[in-house]
Amino acid sequence: MKYRKMGSLDWEVSVLGFGAMRLPMIDQTTVNEEEAIKMIRYAIDNGVNYIDTAYPYHNGESEIIMGKALKDGYRSKVYLTTKLPMWVVSKSEDFDKFLREQIDRLQTNPDIYLFHGLTKSRLRKIKKLNLIEKMEKAREERLFKYIGFSFHDNFEVFKEIIDYYNWDCCQIQFNYLDLEYQAGIKGVEYAGSKNIALIIMEPIRGGKLAIPEDKLDSKPEIKRILEKSNVKRTMADWALQFVWDYPEVSVVLSGMSSMQQVKENIESANKSAINSLSAEELNTISELRKIYDKYDLVPCTSCRYCLPCPNGVSITWIFRLLNDLGYWGERRRDMILSFYNRWAKTPEELEKRLSEEEEVEGAAILCTQCGECLEKCPQQIDIPDIMKKANAIFEEEKKVSDFF
Repeated sequence: MKYRKMGSLDWEVSVLGFGAMRLPMIDQTTVNEEEAIKMIRYAIDNGVNYIDTAYPYHNGESEIIMGKALKDGYRSKVYLTTKLPMWVVSKSEDFDKFLREQIDRLQTNPDIYLFHGLTKSRLRKIKKLNLIEKMEKAREERLFKYIGFSFHDNFEVFKEIIDYYNWDCCQIQFNYLDLEYQAGIKGVEYAGSKNIALIIMEPIRGGKLAIPEDKLDSKPEIKRILEKSNVKRTMADWALQFVWDYPEVSVVLSGMSSMQQVKENIESANKSAINSLSAEELNTISELRKIYDKYDLVPCTSCRYCLPCPNGVSITWIFRLLNDLGYWGERRRDMILSFYNRWAKTPEELEKRLSEEEEVEGAAILCTQCGECLEKCPQQIDIPDIMKKANAIFEEEKKVSDFF
């Protein structure tokens, strides 16, 4: 296993971290606990020393299973991270409640405790509820060692959060498709300039960048690019090597759901290095990126110039869900809808949830066709028209193929 310095922290971390959000399943709701523990321990036996979990993963089962997996001497071999579920924190005392519950689930104290999924509104919540002080007090009590955050907003917010506190580490989404998405490449470089340990999530974009070889015939453009390259890799390996190439990156998380994935990712990690990709390899990745862009139904770059919408429509989020549904097809409709259906669908609901300082996204049905967004979009996307189509797809059970 290859190891890197963990930012300014005084330890070496494996370049591959075990992300416990996609553990193997028996069915849609039941984790295969026995197999999950085997996988986690196999990874540790082969040099992985960074484990990442969180309060909501697998409806709370992830932390419990991780606690069991780290028995029998395995706990001393790893650095363990979990996260405070910011979306359900409403008062200062919630911090203590969740941390105690998580320590009970894990049957051990984490090494790192992260604010989960920080956004601009969640930063306001941190300030309002004095949660930094809660973090520092818990660290003084040795309930964990290091303080950080995971992130889901744009680069400007990322920079604001980084500059707000002397963080030990941060976790961002980064892969060869998401160079400008959320914190993006600028976030990687900014965290590196501050010598903050950088943890990468979604390096394979939820599996999108890991098409198995036996399924490549369904994506002939991608297959042609891979065959043309003089360097032969699996698609997952291409994605992982891209992220490991960056010197700012400390550890890359992979949400592994089979023993085969664990073995393949360990093999990839052992071949990783900083600044090692040749011009030809980087060109192959660039060509793959261009092909993936062609699969998007909506050519949105997530610049967010269209926001805020005067009616509360979460325009860029809706585009992302449409593109995900277009790529994955009907087999992932239920999963995408489960996310979409948590959004506000009437002005009254939106206003009520905002007045209660609840985090809320606005569904496509809130679009009034005012057209204010049209002149703001540098891609010249007909946003009102897309909102009509999105509403029909998500609310009226129309198929993507009916419109695109």
